[in-house]
Amino acid sequence: MNTSTQGLAAPAPHRLPGLLLTAAIAALSIWLGTLPWMQAHGISALTLAIVIGIVLGNTLYRALAPRAAAGIGFSKATLLRAGIILYGLRLTLQDIGQVGTAGVVIDALVLCSTFGLAWWLGTKVLGMDRNSALLIGAGSSICGAAAVMAAEPVVKGRAEQVAVAVATVVVFGTVAMFLYPLLYQWGVSAGWMPLDETAFGVFTGSTVHEVAQVVAAGRAISEPAADAAVITKMVRVMMLAPFLVGLSALLARGQGQAQRERSRITIPWFAFGFIAMVGFNSLQLLPASLVSLLVDLDTALLAMAMAALGLTTHASALRQAGAKPMLLALLLFAWLMAGGMLINLGIRALM
Repeated sequence: MNTSTQGLAAPAPHRLPGLLLTAAIAALSIWLGTLPWMQAHGISALTLAIVIGIVLGNTLYRALAPRAAAGIGFSKATLLRAGIILYGLRLTLQDIGQVGTAGVVIDALVLCSTFGLAWWLGTKVLGMDRNSALLIGAGSSICGAAAVMAAEPVVKGRAEQVAVAVATVVVFGTVAMFLYPLLYQWGVSAGWMPLDETAFGVFTGSTVHEVAQVVAAGRAISEPAADAAVITKMVRVMMLAPFLVGLSALLARGQGQAQRERSRITIPWFAFGFIAMVGFNSLQLLPASLVSLLVDLDTALLAMAMAALGLTTHASALRQAGAKPMLLALLLFAWLMAGGMLINLGIRALM
């Protein structure tokens, strides 16, 4: 029985040690994430939580594992799904209107092309296992670590596969955060940049991995670029739910008849909760102060899930993953920049 299953089956008091441990890591990560240096470099609480979790998971946690396993499993399963649902409070349907039809089409094309490329390159060209390729593809094509975590229940990836995928998001998302502003300034000074600040913001939001990284990259250019980047990114995040449903159906079709008879389709019910939360938030029925509080709670839940993931990730498993995951992420990063630019230019020319 894995830790996630243990967490769901264990009595509530048995979960307390593990929940307290993940809560402590989450609190530390959220505090560190508020430091100016962390914010300036786009390092989010979720990234910090998995890093701290991995460090502790390969040192002090081994002695605590027997008592904490139930709570760790609960954090990786139930708290993760609750966090994905509450993530919908960061979005509204009005966000779609602000980027227009062109922005939505750009996001959809970037998502589908990047994920399809990840699946093909990872499994056919690099010979990776399917789960690792799909998790890296989800992180690169949608919203970074949150997408990797959301795809894990559908893909049924192992902890080390998820950790490797998150690591690729951290590495190349951080590179993008510094590279995109430099690319824009260089293009403007050289006279070849085909996009204005707002359009480049759309390009940034449609291709950079994490929300925090998008914010940092956009602000390094200008406020109009940052506004367009964040809205475009939020629309891209909103595509997470239909993506999960489609991925689940696709994976079910790829199984043999005997497997389909046993498992059918894995329906990610929390994805529908995410959509419902976006719709509810669009009605603006809740006071802004309460929405802000719930968003903070969501960050805490997702940070606890990331901490739990880190705690159950062993360095030996990461080493065994080898260079292929990083190579795949590098190729996807190159596609996001070059292919993403072509998609942005093409859709703007057509629409």
